[in-house]
Amino acid sequence: MDQRKIIHIDMDAFFASVEQRDNPELRGKPIAVGHAEERGVVAAASYEARRYGVRSAMASTKAKRLCPDLIFVEGRMAVYKEVSRQIHNIFHDYTDIIEPLSLDEAFLDVTENKRHMEMAVDIAKEIKRRIREELGLVASAGVSYNKFLAKVASDYRKPDGLCTIHPSQALDFIATLPIEAFWGVGPVTARKMRSMGITNGLQLRELTLEQLTAHFGKMGAVYYDFSRGIDLRPVEPERIRKSVGCEHTLEKDLSQRSLVAVSLYQVVLELVGRLQRSGFKGNTLTLKVKFHDFTQITRSRTVSETLTTKKSILPLAKEMLEGIDYAERPIRLLGLSVSNPYAGKKSSDGEPLAVQLSFDFDLNG
Repeated sequence: MDQRKIIHIDMDAFFASVEQRDNPELRGKPIAVGHAEERGVVAAASYEARRYGVRSAMASTKAKRLCPDLIFVEGRMAVYKEVSRQIHNIFHDYTDIIEPLSLDEAFLDVTENKRHMEMAVDIAKEIKRRIREELGLVASAGVSYNKFLAKVASDYRKPDGLCTIHPSQALDFIATLPIEAFWGVGPVTARKMRSMGITNGLQLRELTLEQLTAHFGKMGAVYYDFSRGIDLRPVEPERIRKSVGCEHTLEKDLSQRSLVAVSLYQVVLELVGRLQRSGFKGNTLTLKVKFHDFTQITRSRTVSETLTTKKSILPLAKEMLEGIDYAERPIRLLGLSVSNPYAGKKSSDGEPLAVQLSFDFDLNG
């Protein structure tokens, strides 16, 4: 089988860059898209702001402490969606096999492409050039034979990066790759790996499949493949997103209500950021709680309003958490997701459908 040719395009500081493009007075200055008030959240930060440690999903008060000169700009989601559509129009000049991950990034399979171009890197260069010339924005691109390596490559030389990982180079490249750069390895997993003496891809590759699954469950098989340059996932065009979510494995198991509440708040902030970047709207919020003994419980609420903001999500998440007794069962992980894409559903009499559902169940694992 011939090697696939996959490109991952990632817009650099997308929301913030659009604002700097449209307002010359903001160029070269640290800006954050979001709200500056006490309970506000940073949706995106310019590279000037990132130098101070400002990141998306960060509380606005913390961002302002890190960067006193930070300028907050109100987000314009309709504008970002339109610019994203323009970027995708450029993509479609080369291939229709496009998998959007959010408004500002996507995978492209250019193995067979409309321009009959042999080299995927030449397509990536053209796309980057056209985005800059036609839209006044900067993108980074990664090129390889699978999605994992293309994504890693796009992150490798940001901003305005272009990196190609050839099949013959893959194992050597992965060998020196910090484990934090592997898809699916968050801060807690990274610390666990480092405590096991695993700091890079080469050391990860030395573990057997059995060892990895024993320590990391089903993700162990993913790490096993990735460390060997294997990722068979196809680029899925017109992928219908059914949910958006995030999970935080806590630094230590918690049973103190005030500390759990702070952790839940952080998960809510990250979820809101992901919802804003993806443009996803749903009506169902699901809370996942994993306890110290790895048993877990999920609780869901479906409401009539769309769940896209901290104001709509946080009270619902708190309400579901309050119904869970964890005094004697410390919490290891908290997760939240929004699902049930909103489609403006109506009842048989033409009125908007307002549904209030509640269910919970225990899972072992």
